[in-house]
Amino acid sequence: MEHPSHLNRRQQQAVLHREGPLLILAGAGAGKTRTIVYRILNLIKKGAAPESILAVTFTNKAANEMRRRIKELIESNMSTNRPVAEQTLPFVSTFHSLGVHMLRENARLLGISRHFTIFDRSDSIRTIKQAIHDAGFDPGVFEPRKILGTISRQKGNAHSLTEYNESLHENEYYPRTVASIWERYEALLKNEKAYDFDDLLLKAVELLKENPQVLKRYHDTWHYIHIDEYQDTNTVQNEMAKLLAQKFKNICVVGDIDQTIYSWRGANIGNLLSFEKTFPGAKTIILEENYRSTKNIINVSNAIIEKNSNRPLKVLFTNNSVGDKLSLYGAYDEIDEARFVVEKTKELMTNKTPVNDIAVLYRANFQSRILEELFLDGGIPYHVLGIRFFDRKDVKDILSYLRASLNPESISDLKRIINIPPRGIGKVTLMRMVVGTEHECTDAMRKKISAFRALLKTIKETALHKPPSETLHVIISKTGIEQSLKKNSDDGLERLENIHELLSLAKKYNRMKPRDGIEQLLTDAALATDQDELESNKDGVKLMTVHASKGLEFDCVFITGLEDGLFPHDGHSGERLDTEEERRLFYVALTRARKKIFLSYASLRTIFGLKKINSPSEFIGDIDEQFLEFENKPEEKTVSYLD
Repeated sequence: MEHPSHLNRRQQQAVLHREGPLLILAGAGAGKTRTIVYRILNLIKKGAAPESILAVTFTNKAANEMRRRIKELIESNMSTNRPVAEQTLPFVSTFHSLGVHMLRENARLLGISRHFTIFDRSDSIRTIKQAIHDAGFDPGVFEPRKILGTISRQKGNAHSLTEYNESLHENEYYPRTVASIWERYEALLKNEKAYDFDDLLLKAVELLKENPQVLKRYHDTWHYIHIDEYQDTNTVQNEMAKLLAQKFKNICVVGDIDQTIYSWRGANIGNLLSFEKTFPGAKTIILEENYRSTKNIINVSNAIIEKNSNRPLKVLFTNNSVGDKLSLYGAYDEIDEARFVVEKTKELMTNKTPVNDIAVLYRANFQSRILEELFLDGGIPYHVLGIRFFDRKDVKDILSYLRASLNPESISDLKRIINIPPRGIGKVTLMRMVVGTEHECTDAMRKKISAFRALLKTIKETALHKPPSETLHVIISKTGIEQSLKKNSDDGLERLENIHELLSLAKKYNRMKPRDGIEQLLTDAALATDQDELESNKDGVKLMTVHASKGLEFDCVFITGLEDGLFPHDGHSGERLDTEEERRLFYVALTRARKKIFLSYASLRTIFGLKKINSPSEFIGDIDEQFLEFENKPEEKTVSYLD
């Protein structure tokens, strides 16, 4: 197993490298996950304790896949002579889950409950609105999403509120307004014993910086660190990686400059570019052999990305077949384009392409509407990424009961569940519950409050001592939610199915200790991403933005809306977004496909109620015609300027 025959020479070099920093520049489809898991296996074979190895990636789906493959490799290699109990496996996590893990382990030191609430985006927006109001400003004037975005960027850059305040000048009105709202926002979070999404990283980094004994403990725990998708790290994630690798310098990072598509949410391409300066003596290995796509797809992808200048030289190649040419369709409008996608999908299905191996990608979410409409009309099953299971109302209600039982100071959860199902507790009574003046209520109301508190106590006791699925069953039955939905003749059955799906999901946490299982369930629910929806058993063509497709692969991929101004995209101001990043985004779209790509554009598209005449994307012009087959001749579709 020293030199596995199915690893190429460069992969083997990465696998056998043990001590010191390692940078792996891995092209799309170049087997980076395979390389990481075999590297981890080799470390264990050479004597490293599995639990001394940390692997961090960006999505739950990627982390779950890596965890599964590592476990299978260890089990299938008897020479490792290692037990495979969960606690003796390498620690595989996303960055945010790692932050939660460290904050919970050190909750007492931080003066918080280990059952702190994790605010999702909607929780944060609601709380920012309250903070704007409390700070004396008008939410109608100061857009909550914009304020939250500013705060989020600051936290992503590893800046606390104190540091932000210190950087301001007296005459900076908007930044000082943000600081005032941020201060109130922090107070509201603290009142509820809650952290928002960005706090999970910022507070963890502050913990490591301010507590040498905690940092030492993690140095003693994790001797070997692996970070996947390093090109997507922001400042605070990079700080976390550097702190954890500070002692042993045994850090292996994997990334691809050509797939940097998240600068808008703080990803810093400089983290990857400066890795060799950050960790002097780092070894660099470039993985260029693609195992996923056909030669035609790789040739086109290379031609597209080589036009970017801010990138290390890397040329993908493959030993796969030449494959089909890329199909190009010039549609009259978005309806014609969607009809083409549906017709071609039917052909693919007739030719035995599995429906789950077909994806339709688009640059902007609004493009999905007409596609959904025609897939529905065509009777083709489809699945839109972007509607998360954990965002469904009934699922959030159940989880709010669970959070409120473990964290009684979570006012947001209390407000959500106090009358689900209705129990006749009004706003005045709720306010008295929050401020501790329940004694002012009537005897009848105090009985209702007492019954509610007893219910939460029962849920908490079950959560701490019984399997997670049993806890959720208690919530569903004893709260009256199940009975209430059964009486609802409109959509009660569908909503019950969502709850029962949550109950089934909870069973996978039953193998853990009750408290650990409940905490992990709540963490996974709070940190779920669009891609996690793919873990379900829903069959259908996958519809998603190109951003959401990162890390996924399909046999056949449709890339729609290839029009100037849409892809590459003009921002809200009408100015062209970062041209190199838009080109990287198209490269990501191309490299999702194993066998076949369909490209399409519409000469006429209705956007926000206005018809717009379009010219084809510059990306189409960058593709040599030898790699294209035209689904229609250009003259077959003409735009009437009188429409």
